[in-house]
Amino acid sequence: MKTVLAGLSVAGVALFALSGGAVGAERAVPIPAALHDVPGTGGTQVAVLAGGCFWGMEAVFEHVKGVKSVTAGYAGGTARTATYDQVSSETTGHAEAIRIVYDPAKVSYATLLRVYFSVAHDPTTLNRQMPDSGTSYRSAIFPQNPAQRAVAAEYIAQLGQAHVFKAPIVTKLENGGFFPAEDYHQHFYDRNPNHPYIVRWDKPKVAAFKAGFPTLATRAA
Repeated sequence: MKTVLAGLSVAGVALFALSGGAVGAERAVPIPAALHDVPGTGGTQVAVLAGGCFWGMEAVFEHVKGVKSVTAGYAGGTARTATYDQVSSETTGHAEAIRIVYDPAKVSYATLLRVYFSVAHDPTTLNRQMPDSGTSYRSAIFPQNPAQRAVAAEYIAQLGQAHVFKAPIVTKLENGGFFPAEDYHQHFYDRNPNHPYIVRWDKPKVAAFKAGFPTLATRAA
């Protein structure tokens, strides 16, 4: 995001025109469901995922049925360095991430991972997502308990063995707390629907999710 944000804010109209007036289509990668899942429990559960700019990640998962809330933030570093300016320096160990609170009676952890790998980001690009590069844009899962870690590890292995992607999956399982990002980053997609970055990169991603997972999608983009 930081690598193109300044340029887009100035030349967003020109970029949109060069794209023919409409963003390029994206499609969900068809991948199998996980063979194992985290057992459902009463109440809500939490998942923390990193996969590039948190604006688009947040937008996709806010459209998933059973998701109660999504928070944009930082994971993998310390509370002291959990600010956008510091994380953008690529020296904090943080990744841009989202914290998903979900109802396991309506959507499971493995189903969230299926959306994550299929359409929310590209799990085969190392420290890069679309125009953004750096370790803060890495593909990483932050399991919240041993059951999540086991399911995530098994699913990565399952997808690798199925060769559903043209390149190896680089997603890592990591430890670390989650720290909410600044208020202006929260629900950025909904609050800034005409922002050039949202139009160019994130609206196609949400549309691809809705097309690829119609029974999971909720509310209009």
